[in-house]
Amino acid sequence: TAWLRGDEEISAIVLDAIKRLAEIPTGTDIIFPPDGQGLQLNKVAAQSSSMARIRILSLIAKLFGASSCTATAIRDSNLLSLFEDEIKDRKDMLKTLSALEVLYELAEHPHSNMFLLKTSLLQHITDVINDPSADSIVRSRASLISGRLLSSADAFMTIEKSCVTNLLLAIDKILRTEESQNTDEIESALETLGLIGTTTQGACLLLSDPPNIARHVVEMSFDRQGRGKHLAALHALGSICGVDRQEDQMKLDDPQAEEFLKRLVYSAASNSPKLTPSALLLSILQQDPDVRIAGYRVLSGLVVREWCLREVCSKPEIIGIVTDPKMETTKLGMEARYACCVAINKALSSSHLLHEPSLSELIGKLNEAVRRGPYLSEKRQRVEAQPVVGTMERF
Repeated sequence: TAWLRGDEEISAIVLDAIKRLAEIPTGTDIIFPPDGQGLQLNKVAAQSSSMARIRILSLIAKLFGASSCTATAIRDSNLLSLFEDEIKDRKDMLKTLSALEVLYELAEHPHSNMFLLKTSLLQHITDVINDPSADSIVRSRASLISGRLLSSADAFMTIEKSCVTNLLLAIDKILRTEESQNTDEIESALETLGLIGTTTQGACLLLSDPPNIARHVVEMSFDRQGRGKHLAALHALGSICGVDRQEDQMKLDDPQAEEFLKRLVYSAASNSPKLTPSALLLSILQQDPDVRIAGYRVLSGLVVREWCLREVCSKPEIIGIVTDPKMETTKLGMEARYACCVAINKALSSSHLLHEPSLSELIGKLNEAVRRGPYLSEKRQRVEAQPVVGTMERF
């Protein structure tokens, strides 16, 4: 246990060495032998200082990501309960934040939710978000961890719906009282909803009534009060609309959820000076590059819906922006614009609107823009080699 008491450099070397051991085929049995006489981190943690316990959590996180076999051994050794203990005890907020930071890293691993959601960690994380005495940075980190845990489809097969509902109600409370809350906390809450909304199950849950928490996302997406919140909401809305899902899963199977999404967008439009969704979407694409990129994401997800496609086709200016090869100057912006252009073109190709005579020019512009690709700013003229004729010099 010298690595627990030593300086940070020594500790990092030891942690890396144990992780490397876990990555070899027989490593897991060496670290977690069948007789239970391995590292015995539970016993060590019970007798250690708060700094040493955080180092133990860091070791668990590193081992967890080494392989699914090691992750299983960690679960079977009941080591995930150490995270629960640190998060439950919120007397020292710095220590709680450190534990949450390590858990945030652990939650990045693909198989993390399969193990973590079978514990009571999500309930404890919800308690942190609900705790008014906790620092906003602690609540923000807890919120983002919950989003990571619920960002895959199998998460909803692992955990009870009531646990997810309680979490959403805690996030709803943050967004309902935004005027008295830290801006970073609101942005984290919106990002969390975007993570949850990446799957069809999560999106349907956000668009169910109650808690109809997606209304905050839509309202803040089209509200320019606070640039950070505006951007976070737009990116979250894009995820909920399906831009991060497979093409055949972008539209939701739940007709009520789809209808609720439509009502939210039309309501946001009618309560704004723009009055219509098409004018509202155009106003987003006429803002600065960062907002435009987020707007392309929203439009790419929404346009698979017939009602949104009609709105887009009613505004030639929208088509003008997404087909303009000179609109964006960064690689990210060019790719987002092009992806949006392709999404509109695909939606039209499978819609009866494809045969509308009034849209023929618009369809032609889209087809040309798709053929051109994301990066080519103008048609390159082919220059033929020309012979140079000159007077021969005489010596």
